[in-house]
Amino acid sequence: MRSKWSSGISPRGFAWVFRDRLAISERPGGSTLQHRRVRRDEELLWLKNQGFNRLISILPPGGVSDSSKDLGLAVVHYPLRAEPQRPTLVACYEDLDQSARSGLVTLLHGDDVSDRLLGVVAGYLVWGERAEPPVAIALVERLVRRSLGPEGRDVVSTVSEGV
Repeated sequence: MRSKWSSGISPRGFAWVFRDRLAISERPGGSTLQHRRVRRDEELLWLKNQGFNRLISILPPGGVSDSSKDLGLAVVHYPLRAEPQRPTLVACYEDLDQSARSGLVTLLHGDDVSDRLLGVVAGYLVWGERAEPPVAIALVERLVRRSLGPEGRDVVSTVSEGV
């Protein structure tokens, strides 16, 4: 008999952006103050069992990398600081696009499901010409059932300036 934890647990804030292609959540293991290695390993196991191949983080490189490599999950970091940097965002979006074209199932995460992370998702919709900025913001707000704050909207405006 297998335990109920043998298949892992889903990360907090988990939501599909594009079903079976791109999802978002908080960092596996929890945010910085709540981070627990056991929880991280259980969440990474769940991601692997759900078919995820790739983790894209908007955080600086950290502790998730070693455990994910053991499970065969590729990890890439595109750290966004206080001010969104367009080159970092574009590199992240190109990676997301390439992952989708390659058929990889990708988790995009931040420390938590913050306005910044949601702004990155809305910006991705704008960058990929899937939606205009107001529509992209509305879609993301509907996805997570909350309003996108100023920090997320700044990310979208940074992206839309170059589109």
